[in-house]
Amino acid sequence: MSGQAIQNVVIVGGGTAGWITASLLSKILGKNINITLIESDKIGIIGVGEATIPPMVNFNHALGIDEKSFIRDTKATIKLGIEFENWMQSPGSYMHAFGSVGKNFPFCDFHHFWLHSQQLGIQSDFWDFSLNYQAAKQHKFAPLQQMEGHLPGLSHAYHFDAGLYAQLLRRYSEKNGVKRVEGIVEQVNTHPADGFIQSIGMANGQIIQGDIFIDCSGMHALLIEKNLHCGFEDWSHWLPCNRAMTLATESQLPITPYTRSIAHQAGWQWRIPLQHRTGNGIVYASEYMSDEHATQVLLDSVEGKPLGEPKIIRFKTGRRRKQWHKNVVSIGLSSGFVEPLESTSIHLIQTAVIRLIKHFPHQQINPQEVASFNSQSQQEMEHVRDFIILHYKLNQRTDSDFWRYCQTMDIPDSLQHKLSLFKQTGKVFCQPNDLFTAVAWQQVMLGQDWIPDDYHPLASSLSKVQTEELLANLKLIIERNVDKLPSHQQFLDSL
Repeated sequence: MSGQAIQNVVIVGGGTAGWITASLLSKILGKNINITLIESDKIGIIGVGEATIPPMVNFNHALGIDEKSFIRDTKATIKLGIEFENWMQSPGSYMHAFGSVGKNFPFCDFHHFWLHSQQLGIQSDFWDFSLNYQAAKQHKFAPLQQMEGHLPGLSHAYHFDAGLYAQLLRRYSEKNGVKRVEGIVEQVNTHPADGFIQSIGMANGQIIQGDIFIDCSGMHALLIEKNLHCGFEDWSHWLPCNRAMTLATESQLPITPYTRSIAHQAGWQWRIPLQHRTGNGIVYASEYMSDEHATQVLLDSVEGKPLGEPKIIRFKTGRRRKQWHKNVVSIGLSSGFVEPLESTSIHLIQTAVIRLIKHFPHQQINPQEVASFNSQSQQEMEHVRDFIILHYKLNQRTDSDFWRYCQTMDIPDSLQHKLSLFKQTGKVFCQPNDLFTAVAWQQVMLGQDWIPDDYHPLASSLSKVQTEELLANLKLIIERNVDKLPSHQQFLDSL
């Protein structure tokens, strides 16, 4: 590839991954490159990615997609967090709510003051101080940037129809000059000297040449694995669930502005409310639960009339050893999968495209640039992996071999360090580019009763009276702001 101008980008695969990739590449680099996307109407897409996380708002904004029209076009609803039900020994729930909790202090996080208040005998719940949680549980929402006292407002994401989103992005991309080719890939042609991919041979005889090929072929990993044999790092010993079964049902009211994650005997179930339907699914480990049993559990638990038959998706958790190899970049499921517990799949597509644009080659593909891309990809995936493992490791259920295995399994050293540090000191630290912030880690660990033995000494600088006053004022501010919000349904109706 030395000395050749990088001009022709070929995306193999459509769906959410392909069209997200096409949309941002055409927006940012469309004047410099030619983009061709190959997909076939005969090949189905997984398309279960109905829940997202807050960076999705920024991604749509970067594309110039208006939020109101996006919500209308994709039948979207608002997501303020994820409620985790029955992950503890006794029935109960907690929420990973988006946004902040309490008040930000310069040298120690709010939860230290809350932990100190518990030692002082002050009765409160950690989520009393989460605006997102209180709004979610009261089924309320409206855009709110800031509360009084310069406290942050609501942070939101979406539930949406992934198929409709892909259609929206296809229209957007084609307006930006992306050429779509319909058909089946029959042959991948590589250069005999260096193994770089030269062209794609279609079933109808068409040959599509490119300088960079982006593998959005899903779990088939047509280019990155079946042709370039990059290898796969298996994480199933840490994340043993390897099946998902999906089923849409008629929409139920009220439409909750949060996702539900409900633990069962060998995994968990999701419930994701859209405007026109409810997305349901069960995630489980086949070693501990049969497909037949999972089907029955799912059918017995859904609310509303089913809109089809349950569909099984088989997967393996892990990552491709190289997300970029030679002139192929894998994006989406072709690059790996960490399971849908924290709704990260679509986000990882978006960050991969952003990373590719930042590393996009000019006259040639530079090995150092590829190595930098792969290093950043690995760090991101491992951070997400650890956060997902956290939920399983800290579960307190004793009703099945599956949950007992998760409690006793070895975990990555990086996660063990975070757990030990938090347990002993109450502290948790994240890197600037980490997806999940310290507040997210705090909520999961406190929610699953991983209670620290100590807290930051600065929290002791407030007397009991001062601590009570701080908590009471924060709670009052949140209550006043939630009271002013319209219902989630009123917000949707206003669009």
